[in-house]
Amino acid sequence: MNGTNQPQNEKEHEEYQYLNIIKKVIKEGTRKDDRTGVGTLSIFGTQMRFTLRDNVFPLLTTKRVFWKGVLEELLWFIRGSTNAKELAEKNVHIWDANSSRNFLNSSGFTDREEGDLGPVYGFQWRHFGAEYKDMHTDYSGQGIDQLEQVIDKIRHSPNDRRIIMTAWNPIDIPKMALPPCHCFVQFYVSNGELSCQLYQRSADMGLGVPFNIASYSLLTYMLTHITNLKVLRDIKREKNQ
Repeated sequence: MNGTNQPQNEKEHEEYQYLNIIKKVIKEGTRKDDRTGVGTLSIFGTQMRFTLRDNVFPLLTTKRVFWKGVLEELLWFIRGSTNAKELAEKNVHIWDANSSRNFLNSSGFTDREEGDLGPVYGFQWRHFGAEYKDMHTDYSGQGIDQLEQVIDKIRHSPNDRRIIMTAWNPIDIPKMALPPCHCFVQFYVSNGELSCQLYQRSADMGLGVPFNIASYSLLTYMLTHITNLKVLRDIKREKNQ
């Protein structure tokens, strides 16, 4: 007997991966100082896997996830925008603090307009390597459109082992209001199914991780829709901090 009403051979729900990591952070996490002055309990190199087959979507139920924020931020990334005011206008305020006048001033961006986050995620996805000026500049045709390359490779070179998109650009990091946490993603095609593996250099287990799981799962679904593939799984690896 296993002491529960659950049969021993019944597969544990995938959401327990998240809960088990929370327990591990609390029990085994190393106390570290950080830039916020609050401090963290930190562990390194954990991994979770979530299936996306059969229209399953891993939106966690033990943590309320701001679905509208997930959707609007992902579309904002895809547009290549770095203007936090565009999200605020849609009542999505997740970037307000890092784009406020006080925060920008304290980070040394005294000449930058409020709301301008610098060359963050969307800019790197769509214009990697372009020279960043401000959030109003039209960067069409500038830099490398990594998202376009990902779509092209999935369609025409599905066996390619370089179906990769990164938001980590060392040259641009000093210009960013906040360096990317979810910074590297790779896609993999096998037997007509698409998998996604995400790496995070830093991950807030209580706040950001459930949001990130949903965001990259949604991105994977979007890519399968436009490339006529099926979804296999979304794989998430992260440093928890």
